[in-house]
Amino acid sequence: MLNIAVLVSGGGTNLQALLDAEKRGEIRNGKITLVVASKPGVYALQRAARAGIEGVIVCKKDHPDQAAFEAALCRELEKRDIGLIVLAGYLTVLSADFVRRYDHRILNVHPSLIPSFCGDGFYGLRVHEAALQKGVKVTGATVHFVNEVTDGGEIVLQKAVDVLPGDTPESLQKRVMEEAEWQLLPRAVSLFCEGKLTAE
Repeated sequence: MLNIAVLVSGGGTNLQALLDAEKRGEIRNGKITLVVASKPGVYALQRAARAGIEGVIVCKKDHPDQAAFEAALCRELEKRDIGLIVLAGYLTVLSADFVRRYDHRILNVHPSLIPSFCGDGFYGLRVHEAALQKGVKVTGATVHFVNEVTDGGEIVLQKAVDVLPGDTPESLQKRVMEEAEWQLLPRAVSLFCEGKLTAE
């Protein structure tokens, strides 16, 4: 059974999707054992507590530099023998050193069909605003491995979602989460834990 850590920065809707999937038995050979928040007071920590999962806060501004922050984060992960890290709305940038240390052991979900509307500055509602401004008819979500390039890691799963007339960034965000992110992320995590996602 692989220990999974979910890194969060906000409400934790993707965390909840993972917790629900685990409860339904859809994450095979893996168990969420740790939730790491990038700041205190985020609602995702309450979701973790309700599910009986340990939550810790590792805040970048509490450390003198990136290296000290990441050393603290690594200590929390190593203490619990974490085999997979899932970024679920995690807004703190991780260094190339950290990513290399956990090569092909970090998954991220991004709310577009990469390579569209991704990279530096594309997160949250900004992604959906950009999609609507461009006038695309189809958007979606992507789960990918994390490397040193923002949203640049190898793609694991993608799912398309139609853009509807009259969509706002908020309505599009909600539909992409419900129809794509919340389905893809648990599936990718399970595939990883079952040993079906291997490094190239």
